[in-house]
Amino acid sequence: MSNSWLNKVNWSADGLVPAIAQEAGTGKVLMFAWMNREALQLTVETGYAVYWSRSRKKLWHKGEESGHQQKVTELRLDCDEDVVLLTVEQIGGIACHTGRHRCFFQKLEGDKWVIDEAVIKAPEEIYGSSE
Repeated sequence: MSNSWLNKVNWSADGLVPAIAQEAGTGKVLMFAWMNREALQLTVETGYAVYWSRSRKKLWHKGEESGHQQKVTELRLDCDEDVVLLTVEQIGGIACHTGRHRCFFQKLEGDKWVIDEAVIKAPEEIYGSSE
């Protein structure tokens, strides 16, 4: 398979593209991350989400530590070709490093952010130490 399809992506000046992971079936947005060219290519090759960690400056295979992988069922590119949407099956039901189903667990109510989703599994149980 040629990788010329990667050239269609409108990469940022630092070689990244925003990536949104959406749950297959429910349509819930689970998380947002970044991908570089290699991460997107590996995602397609393996069928599992691979991201680029800006803080650690390395590839990040979703679930490599937690086991909570994202099996990709579909990839889409937005109209400006600068955002990737991954439709995924979230293995283990936990996408967030806080132990919640999704990273978007805080909701604005009036002038306060309220946590409206419970922790499914404590981070120290997932990662072996407190995050």
